[in-house]
Amino acid sequence: SGRGRMEDTTITANMVKELREKTGAGIMDCKEALKASSGDVEKAIEYLRKKGQIKAAKKEGRATGEGLVGSYIHAGGKIGTLVEVCCETDFVGKTDEFGQLVKDLAMQIAATDPDYLSPEDVPPEVVEKEKDIYRAEALEAGRPEKVLDNIAEGKMKKFYQERCLLEQPFIKDSDVTIGEVLKGHITKFGENITIRRFSRYRVGEEVDNQPPDKPEES
Repeated sequence: SGRGRMEDTTITANMVKELREKTGAGIMDCKEALKASSGDVEKAIEYLRKKGQIKAAKKEGRATGEGLVGSYIHAGGKIGTLVEVCCETDFVGKTDEFGQLVKDLAMQIAATDPDYLSPEDVPPEVVEKEKDIYRAEALEAGRPEKVLDNIAEGKMKKFYQERCLLEQPFIKDSDVTIGEVLKGHITKFGENITIRRFSRYRVGEEVDNQPPDKPEES
């Protein structure tokens, strides 16, 4: 009995918020920990501690004023990326390992074309639009209405894994996410590391919903 046996516990936004405030861990890490702990916050904290997430999270609030801008060019100059990765000290920023991390991130962005850094960066209207689509698809497939929200949440997890850089599987090791790679480096270097911004360019792609320029007709 009790919360420890709540196998089908619905993980609410308030539960996730409480765990994030106590640990500083990311939203997806908190959801995973709560599910693994059947909604028990204290057990979820222990789960995150064992995974090393709290140790890294405590450093994540610290200012990052150093770092590197990395680039990667692919497909004969048809695809290019830029990424700004920040750290706390110039000492870390000049290490070969930090430089390799920046190169790996630039390559990741070229390969996977993420739209957002994290799930928190996805606009609420985009989230609701996606959920509406998933609910409609499930309803049309004959699924009962009471499970539509659960189906939509499951689909959103896949959406985040595809569209959010920190949730994507690392192209060099699909068993870990980019977020986990970043946390591993935070723990190793002992200072905060953040991905501040990134851009991806492909020759001929539309820009701001406008097609590529066409030659003017004479």
